[in-house]
Amino acid sequence: MHRAALLLLALGLQQTKGRCFFNRTQEYCLCYRLTQQSAGSIIQCLAASTVEFQGGDLEKYADFPIEDLDSTIKNLELLEIKKIIFSDLLVPEVLLARVLQIMFDSCSFVERGSWALPITSLHFHNVTVTAVVGHKQDLSPLSCWLGALQELSVTASHLATLPCAVGRVLGALHSLDLAHNSLGDDSLAPAFCQGAFVQLQVLSLRHNNLTSYRGVCDGVRLLGKLQHLDLSHNALTTGTPSSSPCQWPVSLRIFNLSSAGLDEVLTPLPPDLEVLDLSSNHLHMVDISLRSLQALFLSSNELQAMPAVRGCPALHTLHLNNNLIAELPRDDVLLLEHLRDVAVAGNPFNCTCTGAGAMQALAALGFLGQGWPQGYVCHTPARYQGMLLRDVPTSVLQCNPAAVLAPVCTGLALLCVAVAAGLLWVRGAQPRGLCGLGRQDDACSTAEHL
Repeated sequence: MHRAALLLLALGLQQTKGRCFFNRTQEYCLCYRLTQQSAGSIIQCLAASTVEFQGGDLEKYADFPIEDLDSTIKNLELLEIKKIIFSDLLVPEVLLARVLQIMFDSCSFVERGSWALPITSLHFHNVTVTAVVGHKQDLSPLSCWLGALQELSVTASHLATLPCAVGRVLGALHSLDLAHNSLGDDSLAPAFCQGAFVQLQVLSLRHNNLTSYRGVCDGVRLLGKLQHLDLSHNALTTGTPSSSPCQWPVSLRIFNLSSAGLDEVLTPLPPDLEVLDLSSNHLHMVDISLRSLQALFLSSNELQAMPAVRGCPALHTLHLNNNLIAELPRDDVLLLEHLRDVAVAGNPFNCTCTGAGAMQALAALGFLGQGWPQGYVCHTPARYQGMLLRDVPTSVLQCNPAAVLAPVCTGLALLCVAVAAGLLWVRGAQPRGLCGLGRQDDACSTAEHL
């Protein structure tokens, strides 16, 4: 790593003034547009765990005689650097391969003891390179240290192809981020060929030129350990029909299809998914049955009703923010009671007694976390428009006064009947009682006569 730092200084990243800045708390060192005049500032990066070289143009040094550099630099094992980041840097890939080769002396130092390779992560952002196709010979001498790389990021670098040979060299890579590039459907199968990226678990292809859902499926099917795939911000369609079904890697657990221009849920979905993100699409209805699914994100779609997820018994997280859902029927609320994290903020709620009551019941159970109550605003009826759903009266007396008044009226009616009957009985019995007391007036005479 010490050699790499001095090499970059010798080449001169830019002719503008720059220097290195070390953040001791974060163990992070930034070298910005270094020049020979600011070379002394690199010394403070020796205690950093992460070093970033930012800004510059090395294209004119593609034929620089690297083998003539000072060969007396030693003690690479004393450095603590774990990560190197190149950003906003123009580097011919031939020169980069030479730089990496001289950095590690063809990996001869690995044989000197138990010291492990310090660099397991490389990040390149906005780095313009020429085509890497046909340069397998430039990567072969680096296989002994590239084989230990675990994390690689090449973003916003206009990358359109990735040779199979690269993936075969990166045998220990766990995470690969190729976001914001120019990869198309036809570039995936050659890149993820047989024997390439055999340990890859996380793959990000967001913001590329992918259009065929089936083409992506066929392109990554050989990644036997892939667990997390990000296809967000691509314009995906079903693709060309085929007699053979698409088979996603059985290891796939997390699938991001957000902002993919979907107006329907594309199939087939990976069978053992645990997390599925379909947010920010154009979905009008969703019917998913995945036995292992635990989290489903459907925010910012065009859903008008609760999605059909009864075939997802393991589901505990459901986000439905910013859709067109007016209310959740009580049966749906009973289903939601089995969840732990429900979000329905930003929908045009119809705050009828049943609609508001169902949501208030869900909130009372503690399942409406983030966004409650401020994100739950009534759109209808007019008398409640703009009111927080939480404040809508939902008591039985206010929502269904007939249900309360009817029993009361019935009771009063029965009471009146009982009182009337009692009065009649008393009135009929009164003359006999009075005559029995010795009264001899006309009433008594008449009563006795009768």
